[in-house]
Amino acid sequence: MHGVTADTSPDRFNTIELDGFLGPNYVITYHHDTFRSITNVKKQLTTSPVTCQRGPAFLMHQILDQIVDYYSPVLDDFDERIDQLEDNIFSLKRPNDSILEQIMELKRSVLRLRRISSKQMDIFYRMSRGEVHLIPQPMLPFYRDIYDHLIRVTDLAENYRDLISGALGSLSLSRLKPHERDYEGAHDLFRDHAALTFIAGLYGMNFDNLPELHWAYSYFVVLGLMLIVALGMLYMFWRRGWIGAGPRKSASDQRVINRL
Repeated sequence: MHGVTADTSPDRFNTIELDGFLGPNYVITYHHDTFRSITNVKKQLTTSPVTCQRGPAFLMHQILDQIVDYYSPVLDDFDERIDQLEDNIFSLKRPNDSILEQIMELKRSVLRLRRISSKQMDIFYRMSRGEVHLIPQPMLPFYRDIYDHLIRVTDLAENYRDLISGALGSLSLSRLKPHERDYEGAHDLFRDHAALTFIAGLYGMNFDNLPELHWAYSYFVVLGLMLIVALGMLYMFWRRGWIGAGPRKSASDQRVINRL
């Protein structure tokens, strides 16, 4: 089991390892660093013996549940840090390598969080299904609650990864020069395909009174029109350097094409 450290920041997320042993009438934990969850449970035991009276499985649950609960403030910090980075990117007036470093550090932290939570989720899934015979049936709902909590942590980590990837893309775009941001040609590439789609869709509609629908040469005329449009588009793409080695293909255009 991995617990978050007390001084973890989103940019440098770190955990400490806890090994636990559950027996028929005992719980043993082994760790090098101080665990807040174990400290809290010890305080509970000194003030109320109820935790021990409910058995070792419940005692183990109390420790593990608090470890997972400490993920919540970390998730809040991640959310706040991502919002702050997005604001910094959109207000950026010129390229700034320090923001890129912050994004990469944050991305590594999120990936570490997701990797740890997903592995722990698999373990708690087995525990919540009763595969550990030392956990009695009445205790299974408690472990299922921890499992559900880890599902939320893993899902949020996945969402944060997507948000960071989007922020990284926005930063990459902001670092481009104005002429490199011109995606008009790329948009034309997709927009011009709409001509063929429109023609095929128009004559694919099930209406009885379409113009020239019953004309003997309609089929060949439409095919010819689509062929002319397709050849015209190919010629235009070649002229703009999007296919082949057209005359207007420049280094900046090639960089735009490579990013699509």
